[in-house]
Amino acid sequence: MTAVDFRAEQARFAAYIRDPEQIDPPAGVHPVRMAMYRELFFNNINSFLCSNFPVMKSILPDADWLALARDFFLQHRCKTPHFSEIAEEFLDYLQNERRNAADLPFLLELAHYEWVEMALAIARDQPEFGGEAFAEYIHDRALQLSPLAWPLVYRFPVQRIGPGFVPEQAPEQATYLIVNRDSNDEVRFMQTNAMTYLLLQTIEQQPNRPGAYYLDSLAARTAGQAAGEATRRFGLDTLQELARKDIVIPAVDV
Repeated sequence: MTAVDFRAEQARFAAYIRDPEQIDPPAGVHPVRMAMYRELFFNNINSFLCSNFPVMKSILPDADWLALARDFFLQHRCKTPHFSEIAEEFLDYLQNERRNAADLPFLLELAHYEWVEMALAIARDQPEFGGEAFAEYIHDRALQLSPLAWPLVYRFPVQRIGPGFVPEQAPEQATYLIVNRDSNDEVRFMQTNAMTYLLLQTIEQQPNRPGAYYLDSLAARTAGQAAGEATRRFGLDTLQELARKDIVIPAVDV
């Protein structure tokens, strides 16, 4: 009796399911059953992509969406067994493997924007949020960026993209967003500006300083005393708003 190399058989089985147009089916399996396996595996992947990237699916013709999903299924080798991480694998595919000049120019940015909501929803971080007193006296309180708050910048206004708005080229001004999960475990999206983005970058890179430190740092980037004072006032109002929205939180004792 000839021994069966199960690893080799499994590899042939998987290769055919991925690419039935180019790979011969494994011997000894009825074609109808193989067709069922192909559809089952692909439909599972496609279902997860549809649920995680609904805006992208809504703006692509059905044929283009299926072609994109099948190319991901064929080309990408997932490094995780967890279905919840398929969306991140899809991002990796778009960024590092996808090569199609006909793709919409914002495809990767839109995918990232849609992925962020799910990523924050399932993140395991449990930070200590500040209350109203923290926001009120933030000038003197040491602070940090919440691990559940992500400042983001995109070339395209991804938050506006949908069936009624499909831009062909990026505008002159970048789009600044903050996405965070608050103390009620709700994921919220907030459009912001370059100065607030810079403020949050400074907090992220140099945490555990009092609010006054970040206001001084922001003011130092503006020319003139009057402009610096205006920047401080803007920065203080912004910091307090960010604290009330659970984006900036009390620093962890070190």
